[in-house]
Amino acid sequence: MPVELIWSGVLTFVLGFFGWVLRGYVDDLKRITILLNRTREEIARDYVTKSDAREDIKQVLDRLATLDEKLDRALERRERRSSDRGYGDA
Repeated sequence: MPVELIWSGVLTFVLGFFGWVLRGYVDDLKRITILLNRTREEIARDYVTKSDAREDIKQVLDRLATLDEKLDRALERRERRSSDRGYGDA
């Protein structure tokens, strides 16, 4: 009987220690998961994706094209007015 009691005590101690170590690893894994999620949220808040950047650049280029067309029309009207009045270079 004492051998069985000692064996039972050793197994209890070993399994208890294994459970304690495993619990520590699980707690660390949870902590690291939380930190990783926070990091992902900060990255998403601070940085822009490629598709968003391309979309924004396309909008800026479209606006510049519109402004370019307006300037061209304004210069053409100015040239027409000055040539109608006889101030042209030709």
